[in-house]
Amino acid sequence: MSLPSVLISEVGPRDGLQSVSRTMPTAAKCAWIDRLFDAGLREIEVGSFVPAKLLPQMADVADVVRHALTKPGLTVMALVPNLRGAEAALAAGVHKISIPLSASEAHSQANVRKTREQALQDLRAITALRQERYPGARVEVGMSTAFGCTIQGTVSDDEVVWVAERAVAAGVDEVGLSDTTGMANPTQVRRLFNRVRAAIGERTGAAHMHNTRGLGLANCLAAFDVGVRTFDASQGGLGGCPYAPGASGNVVTEDLVFMFESMGIATGVDLERLMAARDALAAGLPGEALYGMTPEAGLTKGFAYADGRHPAAERLLNRIEKDCA
Repeated sequence: MSLPSVLISEVGPRDGLQSVSRTMPTAAKCAWIDRLFDAGLREIEVGSFVPAKLLPQMADVADVVRHALTKPGLTVMALVPNLRGAEAALAAGVHKISIPLSASEAHSQANVRKTREQALQDLRAITALRQERYPGARVEVGMSTAFGCTIQGTVSDDEVVWVAERAVAAGVDEVGLSDTTGMANPTQVRRLFNRVRAAIGERTGAAHMHNTRGLGLANCLAAFDVGVRTFDASQGGLGGCPYAPGASGNVVTEDLVFMFESMGIATGVDLERLMAARDALAAGLPGEALYGMTPEAGLTKGFAYADGRHPAAERLLNRIEKDCA
């Protein structure tokens, strides 16, 4: 019998790095991605194709993509805000592009300076480009402010479903829901994912949760309960939207992996290697605050992965083999 499993999509090299004031050197970004890959992460959002004058932290994104593409089995993803960004990302060879599309009209105008209808027009142009020149690439929408907006306030479920249906009609492969502002709660998460799945079926995509009010893991579990199997997370909890005032970072990758593996749900991620990858992140951004309860507390005594592996037993066996060699 196969184990239940989820895909953890690491967004730190994009969402995390664009949210800090300093710029991580290209070599440090590549070293961090190497460590994340070595830990078992198989989908990484490595950057965003935006003008360097707006986000200097992403000025080297094409070089980072080129490096990430050398990792066998890694889905290399990038965020693109418009057609120009999509052209650059697809030409660089990314496997998947993520397009922010706001459920909130106010956030859409603040974030991409377009109405939702104008953003949907852009989306149709991007999917047409993909179909014509890059048919192997995937296109996803990450629906921002799906659970509430710090500018507009409440965002109705009907608005979210309206945007999701039009995104699918525009030709995207999947539509994920993002708690950009950290306003979601588990009851709302279950209800909204159920409504979106009823409207667009299996094109319902990832859960992207923030931990602004401490509900990030609870919201991920609620999404899992109603069939979501892809979850965005950021190492060290880095991240946040500059157009969602007060919204702090993403769910911490280390804590999310620990939760799922402890529950018997496989992630394919080695927690000890993942926590060691924080060293590469810290080296690239010295002094930057990193978050996470699992890295602070460590693995529980007797911890076992969903597949039955015991890290402590493996370390002991390796030590014995080394002593006997």
